Amino acid sequence: MSGPEDRTRRVLIEAPADLLLDRLTEELATAYGVTESELYQVDYRLSALLPLGDGEALTGPGHPAWRCFDHQEPVLADGGGWFPVGMRGERRGVLRLAPVPDDRTVIAELAGIADALGHELAAVSPGTDVYLTARRARRLTLAAEMQWDLLPGRSRTRPSFSLAGQLEPAYAVRGDSFDWSDNGHRLWLSTVNGMGEGVAAAMLTSLATHALRNARRAGLALADQAALADQAIYDLHRGEQHLSALLLDLDLASGELTAVDAGSPRLILLRDGEVIEQVLEKQFPLGMFEGSDYHEQRFQLRRGDRLFVVSDGVVDATGGDVRYGETALDRFLRRTGPMEPLDAVRSLIGDLRAFVAGDLIDDAVVVCLDWTGPQP
Repeated sequence: MSGPEDRTRRVLIEAPADLLLDRLTEELATAYGVTESELYQVDYRLSALLPLGDGEALTGPGHPAWRCFDHQEPVLADGGGWFPVGMRGERRGVLRLAPVPDDRTVIAELAGIADALGHELAAVSPGTDVYLTARRARRLTLAAEMQWDLLPGRSRTRPSFSLAGQLEPAYAVRGDSFDWSDNGHRLWLSTVNGMGEGVAAAMLTSLATHALRNARRAGLALADQAALADQAIYDLHRGEQHLSALLLDLDLASGELTAVDAGSPRLILLRDGEVIEQVLEKQFPLGMFEGSDYHEQRFQLRRGDRLFVVSDGVVDATGGDVRYGETALDRFLRRTGPMEPLDAVRSLIGDLRAFVAGDLIDDAVVVCLDWTGPQP
């Protein structure tokens, strides 16, 4: 006979898309005596935990909810508990439950249920706006709506790698973006430094991303992926619009990294506490000329290496009349060594916001990738 955790998971699977939390609350009351539950989702800026219901947003970093989100483990406080909600490394938010006994078995079961909620949120979100609407602190621009829908997620974790990315300004981003995919043996990562303004920039980035996906899914080599995307953009815009991109292909067993630099963002290696900028062969941006020929470069990563990809919107961010610059960037990246990739990305973006005293004006994209080495 199934236990309360299994029954609760089944309730989540069978619940209507818009009533996940309602059905969960009813079942938790019966199975565990939990009478209060609320889902808090992290917003697009990674700076607020927003309730699905009518509660207040949580922004204080010392709050138990943020400790739960940051450390990805249950936190008990004031007779209740906070449990991380996510899926395969994608952090969606936290679930608050009360009352929660200080019982290790019960806490472990509730943590498993919160994890199941994360999977169900990912499954139902394409078919309902309930959860997407609740995780925005203000309205997205149309271009930003297009860009966020284009992303594969914001973080990903497997035994051999962990990665995360973020777009800024989160609620008004235009052309910067990233994409990734893995098959258990290889990881493909592309980062786009977009061109133009508003919806036109978002449409150009969308065309490039879908062209790269089409080529990748056809099994083409990295240089051929770049060539196909280059031709797709040139055929439509005849060189009047183009964009910069960096394409990476990581062999998860050997750590061999293949790269194609199409006028790309910066690629920075953090190894043993030292910041090393990878020297790339500068090639034409995608769509600039007809029939551009792209070449691959190969680098060998070591176990524990960390890669950052940052667009020019990071280095060129301006506070007053002062530019953020490479020196400040390198100094900050050194400090991220102990952090998980999402925390490193969020910290860098937070440092940029503090530097410019608000939201960034120009688009910026930051991606962080850790290769932890081959796994059995």
